[in-house]
Amino acid sequence: RATLPSMLKQAGYKTAAIGKWHLGLGDGAIDWNKEIKPGPLEIGFDYSFLIPATVDRVPCVFVENHRVVGLDPKDPIQVDYEKKVGDEPTGKERPDLLKMKLTHGHDNTIVNGISRIGFMSGGKSARWVDEDIADVITCRAVKFIEENKARPFFLYFATHDIHVPRTPHARFKGTSESGLRGDVAQEFDWSVGEIMKTLARLKLDKNTLVIMTSDNGPVLDDGYEDGAIKDLNGHKPSGPFRGGKYSLFEGGTRVPFIARWPKNIEPGPSAALICQIDCFATLAALVGQKISAEAAPDSVNVLSALLGKSKKGRDYLIEDARGQALRKGSWKFIPANKIATEPIKAKNKNGVASEPQLYDLASDIGETKNLAVEKTELIREMAARLDTFRSAKKTRTE
Repeated sequence: RATLPSMLKQAGYKTAAIGKWHLGLGDGAIDWNKEIKPGPLEIGFDYSFLIPATVDRVPCVFVENHRVVGLDPKDPIQVDYEKKVGDEPTGKERPDLLKMKLTHGHDNTIVNGISRIGFMSGGKSARWVDEDIADVITCRAVKFIEENKARPFFLYFATHDIHVPRTPHARFKGTSESGLRGDVAQEFDWSVGEIMKTLARLKLDKNTLVIMTSDNGPVLDDGYEDGAIKDLNGHKPSGPFRGGKYSLFEGGTRVPFIARWPKNIEPGPSAALICQIDCFATLAALVGQKISAEAAPDSVNVLSALLGKSKKGRDYLIEDARGQALRKGSWKFIPANKIATEPIKAKNKNGVASEPQLYDLASDIGETKNLAVEKTELIREMAARLDTFRSAKKTRTE
């Protein structure tokens, strides 16, 4: 299947994936002591330096291209997600050894004083120090830009911040007014700043498209006792939106999407409806690559919206969390959930209910007024459209 990096590589771009991966590596059981593939290099990236899953999961090592970084062959890595391997203590067995306590899950092998999801033994020389991760991956990103300053390049830089465990470097700890979660947000800002400063130093900043976006809405307690809730200090992570990560409401599915390209984009907000999946068709149009009929089946070319030349993006958008919802302009439809037993209530944060829901986000961004009873014809139209999309092999029409 065609991917964004493979398409850009065909257009002459040097491509790299640096940071959190969590998209799968290898084929079946992975031997972390040998070549690890398939991975990013097999789907269009020229270079990769990865956190192989998430930081709260083992193995707690970096993978560069096909190999674990700094691995001592005399101390091989073993990983198992079902049963314990080796004799290292776990968070469940020895909570007294933890420098960050847990609230749920994350009670397997302890690495750097933090217990993780999954069991690991060996690989001592290769293990990361959580507090250094932002420095390590940011330096790799800067190095890739420097090495490719004279040619077109595509860098996918996936930070760990603000995912759990939240462990800011000492120079960021205590610098915010919202505890550790605020501190790692500051650390993320630093990483972005280092990349922006590199582009400016190399005189690439005016003609480089930089997109900053996120994978889901906010979550506070995600397994560790890090003060994320008690230290909010008035901050509202979801802003005016209802719900958060895992929710069908906008707080779960609406994410930041900031595009900076001084040579071609004027600063300012846009209400255009777009999706991260649209990056494929949009960037293909930008670099003059024709998409085959089979590629990017749900990607829509929204280049005019990205460049601020149009206020309209895509016509429809499926939002997916615990079930699916459909956006049509400012209208949002959430079908009744077949296994839900209760109608929607004010305290419901995940959007799952026994009745259909319809919200006009133009006047009700917080999704508080269900208009399903008043707009039965629109409900029928959007329900039929959602069913059509679900059964279609592709939704891209151009």
